[in-house]
Amino acid sequence: MEYKIRFNVPPFVGKETEYIMQAVSNMKICGDGEFTKRDNEWIEKKTGTGKALLTTSCTHALELAALLCDIKEGDEVIMPSYTFVSTADAFVLRGAKVVFVDIRPDTMNIDEKKIEDAITERTKVIAPVHYAGVGCEMDTIMDIAKRHNLKVVEDAAQGIMSEYKGKALGTFGDFGAFSFHETKNYSMGEGGALLIRDKESVEDAEIIREKGTNRSKFYRGQVDKYTWMNYGSSYLPSELNAAYLWAQLEVADKINEARLKIWNRYMEGLTPLKERGILELPYIPAECKHNAHMFYIKTKDIEERTALIDYLKADGIYSAFHYIPLHTAPAGKKFGRFHGEDVYTTKESERLTRLPLYYGLKDEETDFIINKIKAFYHV
Repeated sequence: MEYKIRFNVPPFVGKETEYIMQAVSNMKICGDGEFTKRDNEWIEKKTGTGKALLTTSCTHALELAALLCDIKEGDEVIMPSYTFVSTADAFVLRGAKVVFVDIRPDTMNIDEKKIEDAITERTKVIAPVHYAGVGCEMDTIMDIAKRHNLKVVEDAAQGIMSEYKGKALGTFGDFGAFSFHETKNYSMGEGGALLIRDKESVEDAEIIREKGTNRSKFYRGQVDKYTWMNYGSSYLPSELNAAYLWAQLEVADKINEARLKIWNRYMEGLTPLKERGILELPYIPAECKHNAHMFYIKTKDIEERTALIDYLKADGIYSAFHYIPLHTAPAGKKFGRFHGEDVYTTKESERLTRLPLYYGLKDEETDFIINKIKAFYHV
């Protein structure tokens, strides 16, 4: 059916086409052109990371991180089961075993108190996922990593413009990964970025990203020819994609403020249902600054969630549940294991429903959704 209110509309601010045509007229449409450099520099300035490298996807940014962490067959990586498959795939491709631990029911993030008990002599990396752009408890995670000499790779796919204790998500660990998929706050269709904390890792990252060559140094005039230096692949996005993204990064604060306004409108409108014990709403810890990536509600159980989604759909509103926990999937059972008890991961995932939230969603549309949810509950 044709929905009145779609779940997501990719961001478009007006200059995307102009910048794409600029890239075309410059006769430079492959990777690492002027728009890619602008995007990288914007991320570096905004987050304070040591180096940012635009990639073809967040998945590829995570794969780059796994390569840079020197993941090998038999290594173990600790992560939540409530995440997208890319978090696990990046390490499974290198032969690692994924060790899932339970989540916190308040933020849906990895339970930092469950991590240490899951560490073995094979553990190499902790991979926290900042769900809905709300930061994990990074002080605790970084302390555990330091004491056990582990790498940290932050899956900050949803976390651009978000902070934990005043510091950008994606910049705590050795590596971080952003997503610029069409469902994210800023988009280039498909795309991502690798954030590199320590400068000494930059050259290795550039080599792997450029098919295993030192081509980046050649373009900077640091070598007179480039050659094959190591294993690698092609993780460079097209300049056309980078140009599309640049139009949005130029007005990133405007987009962020608009999304926060929608998020806050949902929160205000649905709080009466929370106060009556009908729904649970997102929780933002005091030390976290979020980016309004997502507004979700939690129903009583999966049956109520299904009924609510169907009810909204009948009125032309597209809402959506989210991840099926990875440890319950065929590949999750093959490539990983769940450490400890699944107290919250499955139970909370079955209650969560995401509401439409995108740049351009109108106040009256938000109010229409709120009122339909209230009508479902006869409030």
